Amino acid sequence: MPPDPRRTLTLRDVSEASGVSEMTVSRVLRNRGDVSDSTRERVLEAARRLGYVPNKIAGALASQRVNLVGVIIPSLSNMVFPEVMTGISEVLEDTGLQPVVGVSNYQPEREEQVIYEMLSWRPSGMIVAGLEHSDASRAMLAQAGIPIVEIMDIDGEPVDSAVGISHRRAGLQMAAAIVAAGYRRIAFLGTHMPTNDHRARKRMEGFEEGLARAGLALVEREYYSGGSALLKGREMTEAVLTRSPDVDFLYYSNDMIGAGGLLYCLDKGLDVPGKIGLAGFNGVELLEGLPRRLATMDACRLEIGRCAAEIIAGKRPAGVIGGEVIELSPTLQPGDTIRKV
Repeated sequence: MPPDPRRTLTLRDVSEASGVSEMTVSRVLRNRGDVSDSTRERVLEAARRLGYVPNKIAGALASQRVNLVGVIIPSLSNMVFPEVMTGISEVLEDTGLQPVVGVSNYQPEREEQVIYEMLSWRPSGMIVAGLEHSDASRAMLAQAGIPIVEIMDIDGEPVDSAVGISHRRAGLQMAAAIVAAGYRRIAFLGTHMPTNDHRARKRMEGFEEGLARAGLALVEREYYSGGSALLKGREMTEAVLTRSPDVDFLYYSNDMIGAGGLLYCLDKGLDVPGKIGLAGFNGVELLEGLPRRLATMDACRLEIGRCAAEIIAGKRPAGVIGGEVIELSPTLQPGDTIRKV
């Protein structure tokens, strides 16, 4: 007889449908123990046919952990993070671990709340964007007793593991390329600093240090608040060039406002990159359809996601879970908006 559709299915239902013991069914569904391929397939086929879904909470009562990996990112609208999530999902796909996403909106108090809620479910690991957190958030992560991986940045002291790039070195590298191309009157356009976007702040610090090494300093600055967008980039660029028409390079904190600035310059018939150069940050593929390729820097987003998930899942070459700092090297893409040296 088929099981009563009004009650929750159990291991016994799958056991009876597949003709094996409940213990064997449990081993197959938890991907544990030595079970023959034919038996495994019979159990899985029976579970699929019945529509059986394991009770992970019941299992967690014994193990004190659920097969979830908490992932906390600052924004869903920022095009940087979908690629990070792709890398995480690719690695975790065959591990039995499932990523669950929380959003902090760049607000420390919101991040603290999300960390608290996620840890209350006793996940198997946590992946958190950035190294800067409130004291309470850092304490919760440090005492969680699970692998913690902070991503996107390595300029700081991680709670456990970190995977990312050095944003200070990225700023230095961009400054060196701009100076080498002969630009001297350089402006910065980006988010207000200091803000909760610590990675942008670190790039800015590295950029200014790079200019100082060449005996230069920024001649103009233009800031905005809120989400980055093409329109903001156009408006900011117009404001800077109206105040200082002799500026010969515009360095944007991200590609989206940089793309808006590029469109403004082209609309005004400015000689790009001869009279004025431009550069952004992030290497966003969506902008490859622009009339000119914006100079940018690839932030290694996909690889960051993959490496973080490998640490959580114990897939790193060393086989050690935790305590690892992985620095990736971003690639400068000069595009068509920096003069050829």
